[in-house]
Amino acid sequence: MRGFRPIVLLACAASTVCAATLPGGAEASRFVQVDDPERWRATLEALGLEATGDEAALRIYVGHSEAARAVGVERGTATMRVAALAEELNSDLDVFWEEPLELPVARLPPTARIFTREKHSGAPLVAGWRRGDGRSVLWLAADPGASGYLRFPYLLHALVEMGARPPFESDRLWVFFDDSYRLRADPDYLARAWRRAGVAAIHVSAWHFYERDGQRDEFLRRVIEAAHGQGIAAYAWLELPHVSDAFWEQNPQCRERTATGEDARLDWRKLVNLVDEACAAMVEEGTAELLTRFEWDGVNLAELYFESLLGPEDPARFTPMNSAYREQAGERLGFDPLELFDREGTRYWNVAKEDWERLVDDRAGTALELQKRWLRFIRATLPEAGLVVTQIDDRFDPGMRYLLGADTAALLPFADELDFTLLIEDPAPLWSLGPERYPEIAKRYEPLTDEPRRLAIDINIVERYQQTYPTRKQVGVELFRLAHLAASAFERTALYFEHSIEKTDRGLLPMAAQAARVVEEEDGAVVVESRRPVGLRKAGRLGGVRVDGVAWPLISGDGTAWLPAGRHRVEATSERPPGRVLRLNADLRSARVEGDAATVWYRADPPAYVLLDRRPRAVRIDGRAREDLRMKQTREHWSVRLPRGEHEAQFEF
Repeated sequence: MRGFRPIVLLACAASTVCAATLPGGAEASRFVQVDDPERWRATLEALGLEATGDEAALRIYVGHSEAARAVGVERGTATMRVAALAEELNSDLDVFWEEPLELPVARLPPTARIFTREKHSGAPLVAGWRRGDGRSVLWLAADPGASGYLRFPYLLHALVEMGARPPFESDRLWVFFDDSYRLRADPDYLARAWRRAGVAAIHVSAWHFYERDGQRDEFLRRVIEAAHGQGIAAYAWLELPHVSDAFWEQNPQCRERTATGEDARLDWRKLVNLVDEACAAMVEEGTAELLTRFEWDGVNLAELYFESLLGPEDPARFTPMNSAYREQAGERLGFDPLELFDREGTRYWNVAKEDWERLVDDRAGTALELQKRWLRFIRATLPEAGLVVTQIDDRFDPGMRYLLGADTAALLPFADELDFTLLIEDPAPLWSLGPERYPEIAKRYEPLTDEPRRLAIDINIVERYQQTYPTRKQVGVELFRLAHLAASAFERTALYFEHSIEKTDRGLLPMAAQAARVVEEEDGAVVVESRRPVGLRKAGRLGGVRVDGVAWPLISGDGTAWLPAGRHRVEATSERPPGRVLRLNADLRSARVEGDAATVWYRADPPAYVLLDRRPRAVRIDGRAREDLRMKQTREHWSVRLPRGEHEAQFEF
């Protein structure tokens, strides 16, 4: 048959990997046969799948075409109005179409598995079944819409259930962790779930631990220990100028003020006046104790600028208006900033434009100085920590400098000196825009730095305040496209927050958050290209792997071969390495197996964690034996903490 593509990556040969065999004799494949490959390309590549017009082991049929009828889809005489959907994979999810359709009710083969139904009638909208020849069918009652996710959020899940096999996975995601949602959870369970979801680091809501509390502190220590055991780093997520609820209550003299003269208790944050030296010194003392009380690998200094999203048009939220800032700014500006508001503080005066522009500049300058001060303080407190600055996007949405004082163009030149990664927060007004915004955001930041590796993006996985379709929160195809395009455009992707990611999506999320592609398959091997380190799934199912002709040690328990960024030729072999490097939480540069030793070259920020399938007899860093490295045994593996920076690590087994 012309172009029939039954395999995913490697032909089944003595030195290569067999594709997964499905019931009925068909093989899992990354190829999906469709009538219009270009229209399907963006949707399928979100999981590394490829659309083809040639015959493949899995084919999508849409509607009531002659081809669909030939595989068992019968058009009924009744019709239905489709506006609300019920998903088999997530029955609690609300799914609505922006534009309802009138569709025929279909009759499907009795073996069909119904993935999606019309909510009220139960009529099938997405279904899959195996044909007698072993091939698989996925049928949709209508096309998925212009964006690829406007109608069927779990379309890609259904494809995977029917035999599509994503070829890649990533283990580079960051997630925000708010312990308030997880106080009754088992830390070991959480850490294993994070690892399966491709998480490299958790950013923990550290303000909850600013004051000592025996029970909460013990829970956090267990969370961090469990994360380290799974090769996951732990960052202290700070939300200055919010310090803690207790600090706010106990130190009223340190409360920030708004332009109406009220305490700046805005949303959940209770803002503290960090311009005042006495208050700042108190916060530094408490923060130093917080940062040294737990085994942090890094610190995230998040959102250290000013309110509000309406700027001076909302005086009740406009900060900073504390006396210390007003006095200092008054000397710089020649007027008290509060004079720009009327006596009641209910509106701002229609003053000279240049006065507002000078206040905007002064506010942004003050936020920058606070960021620099606190980054230097954190670096002095934890010299080996990885540093992250989370800042709302002010390039794609330039109004943020005017509204909040956020000024990335001024901050990024200090990235080398202060050694931090900029985590760009996606502003709420943009949450309803499509995934294509991430490459556009990246283009606006890349000219500001000579090191794109310092740029990361933060995706908010939350119920959006805008009316969005088909779901209020990003799930399924939309989430996977967000993660895929973000990973293609930025060095790191962070998700806010881990608890809000639907369980249905967690298993496929690491297969989306990657920037790789199969270039060619030849002589029982596969050639791949990737912008980031990536895992090639099932590559080591025979026991071993060679990468660019070199015996390779980085193979997970399920046969995923972990590769550096760039172009590489991968072939499976029955020759097992002396010990497996199951995971390396760092930027892999190269690796090799020689005798009874596995060697990796890496760059890590913060310190790296490596998971090994057995205890090494010795570990050498840059040729020197190290017996001081922290090593932990779990039920499945050994975890070793490696130093920050660029190093060669050798494990003797």
